[in-house]
Amino acid sequence: MGVPIRLSRRLLVRLSTALGAVVLSTLGVTGLAQAAGTVYAALGDSYSSGVGAGSYGSSGSCYRSSNAYPQLWANAHSGTSFSFLACSGARTGDVINQANSIPSNATLVTVTVGGNDAGFSDVIQTCTLGSDTDCTNRVNTAKTYVNNTLPPLLTNTYNAIKAKAPGARLVVLSYPRFYTVPGSCWVGLSDTKRSAINSGADTLASVIQQRASAAGATFVDVRPAFVGHNICSSADDYLHSLTWPVIESYHPTVAGQSGGYYAPLRGAIG
Repeated sequence: MGVPIRLSRRLLVRLSTALGAVVLSTLGVTGLAQAAGTVYAALGDSYSSGVGAGSYGSSGSCYRSSNAYPQLWANAHSGTSFSFLACSGARTGDVINQANSIPSNATLVTVTVGGNDAGFSDVIQTCTLGSDTDCTNRVNTAKTYVNNTLPPLLTNTYNAIKAKAPGARLVVLSYPRFYTVPGSCWVGLSDTKRSAINSGADTLASVIQQRASAAGATFVDVRPAFVGHNICSSADDYLHSLTWPVIESYHPTVAGQSGGYYAPLRGAIG
């Protein structure tokens, strides 16, 4: 009886050793997978928080939507640790404050910013209520600001983000052109106003691209993705025109967040 007992003990030891190796191996693989997972922080204004896309949850006046492109990207990449920091109305200074909440081990940061600094809402209001001349003059004032005042503000913002997340890839996204001109709209703003607003969006995109590139960030131009889906286009499904609630006016729809923002982001970084 003594020999079988010794063999059983040896067998148990071997089995225990093998099982321990399997457990350690499994834990090791899991740990590596977690370490390799993306630590993602989404910063910015209403175009990143998802105003216009509904399903805002409990984010209050930040209007963070579960349909916004940052959430869509996080959902599509399992294992992502996601910090949703974007907030409606944010300007460059606000985004610098948002950067203070970026995890120190972040590997990806996305941002849209600059439109509110340039007076986006006031431009839209002037162009909606004023004459063609009023609209054109207001857009030109905004373009002067974008060309002369905004660049260092953007640089400071991007540098602040990089300082808080030195190991992260910074991705800067643009804003869309709003209108197809001439388009399918028979009422609303004149083509003169629509063209002026588009011109302002182009100027803003150009400056953002320049500052993002200078900061070593990846620039994602969303304007091509909106072609054929702008206001007054044949599809006309990526952007709200004047709508209710008013805060959603001239912001991406659910389809706009998915096709206009998430798709270009996915195309740029996977």
